[in-house]
Amino acid sequence: MSTTPAPGSGSAAAPPAASQREAQKARTRRALLDAALDLLEHQSLSSLGLREITRAVGVSPAAFYRHFRDVADLGVALVDEALDGLRIVIRAGLAERSTDEERIDHAVEAIADHVRAHPGHVRFLVRERHGGVAPVRRAIGAQLDRFAEEVAHVLAQDAESEGWSPEDLRMLAEIYVDHMVMTASSFLQAAQGEGPEEAAVARTARRQLRLVSLGRRHWTTAGERDG
Repeated sequence: MSTTPAPGSGSAAAPPAASQREAQKARTRRALLDAALDLLEHQSLSSLGLREITRAVGVSPAAFYRHFRDVADLGVALVDEALDGLRIVIRAGLAERSTDEERIDHAVEAIADHVRAHPGHVRFLVRERHGGVAPVRRAIGAQLDRFAEEVAHVLAQDAESEGWSPEDLRMLAEIYVDHMVMTASSFLQAAQGEGPEEAAVARTARRQLRLVSLGRRHWTTAGERDG
């Protein structure tokens, strides 16, 4: 008996028209996100209007609502884009490199590369981390918290972490994550011709991380004494 599905059956491949619609839908969503990023170069998300975005893309507000509930929902999608790629690179670098110096070099280079490749995302993240759109602010906080948890898990595997409490490991991870955001902001300013040049930013970031690393090696004794 033939096993070829009958025309129109649910197991048949999607017709070309449906595939084209999905592709067009993906392109429109991408265009809305890109337009928003471009418009956010000189303004905050709280001042950005839905019609301003749709006008830039050349679609109707109804088309916007097929992808996002509102501008804040679009902002949350931008948060995911802004942090997902960098989280993966930094986390892999921490896990794969064994010495502090290797980790420091990798982290600083990865942040610099990310800023060069995605300046709009970084600008959005830095500006909106403490901005006026609550869902976006919460999304950034949740993503950074998740990142800190992942970093703490990696740091817990290090020999230097023997005897550390989960609270202290989390504190150290938060220091690294906060430093990452601060360094990304400094690289962005350098790219815009503001503040120190990129090489100076990288040099300062490495020195700061070395200082954190040095403090880490002596923290257990200090923590016991303070406790």
